[in-house]
Amino acid sequence: MTEAEHGRVTIRVIADEAGVSVPTVSRVINGRSDVAPETRKRVEELLTERGYQRRRSTRAQSPNARLVDLVFNELDSPWAVEILRGVEDAAHSAGVGTVVSAVHRRRASTEQWLDNLRTRASDGVILVVSQLSSPILEQLRHLRVPMVVLDPAGGPTMDAPTIGATNWAGGLTATEHLIELGHRRIGFIHGPKQVLCSRARFDGYRAALEAAGIPFDPALVCDGDFYHQSGFDAAKELLGLDDAPTAIFASSDQMAFGAYEAIRQRGLRIPEHVSVVGFDDLPESRWTSPPLTTVRQPLSEMGSLAARTVLDMAAGNAVDSPRLELATEMVVRESTATPGRT
Repeated sequence: MTEAEHGRVTIRVIADEAGVSVPTVSRVINGRSDVAPETRKRVEELLTERGYQRRRSTRAQSPNARLVDLVFNELDSPWAVEILRGVEDAAHSAGVGTVVSAVHRRRASTEQWLDNLRTRASDGVILVVSQLSSPILEQLRHLRVPMVVLDPAGGPTMDAPTIGATNWAGGLTATEHLIELGHRRIGFIHGPKQVLCSRARFDGYRAALEAAGIPFDPALVCDGDFYHQSGFDAAKELLGLDDAPTAIFASSDQMAFGAYEAIRQRGLRIPEHVSVVGFDDLPESRWTSPPLTTVRQPLSEMGSLAARTVLDMAAGNAVDSPRLELATEMVVRESTATPGRT
């Protein structure tokens, strides 16, 4: 009796039927890119038709060794720590370990992570990356590992559930807060324009201006990258305008912290001369001087939800929605006041 007749679908059975070698089938199963497209298609069709189940390692089968991968572009941001906190809390509750990787936007780092992923049979992957190349995405799909994209800094376009925050509503609420205080010249420091959440915050800013009948002035918008230096540079540019803004909405807390320093160096005070609003509500926001008014993005909760979602997928459960958004919340502290208060 052959292996196929006995009901066992092995790599050799697939290889024989496809007319290829066993290593070729193994490369297809592991998502390797060095397989001809026609061969890959034929092997994948047979894997599906025969109901081949990828065998997990003994370590992965052990409930004490289950793992979920958490992947960032960089780990040099406080919001990354908040996301990690949420993922680890949910993973720990489920008895699952967390493997944290930073791909640094370099192909070599990403390839190394993929090689590691193939060997450790992860239960699932949580991606917190702004972009991945098409070949990398293709390899991830072929690995057939459950994936969730968590996108406070954007997310790659791929067939996977995404988890984010209500960035448009947050941008709207922050700008409305400043308008209600009496501000009409409101500067905006943009995050990376290719990132979805950054564009949504800017759209919320513009919507609030339009609703209040305040003309949009492109001169009041400066580019940033979510980090301190860009907030400092943008605020210096805004404050150097002949008709400088009385308030600045920075679309990340880190850029707001940079704006604080630019305002200080110009000999101005917050909020007496310039009001400042951030976005994220990082732990440092309450300890700045003055404490920062900001939009709370539930980063830890987003991480927890991402971990629970990917573990549900690994257990074979269906995802309720392909896109989940958690609500943002305005946190008013001491960095905003009515304009011209001296």
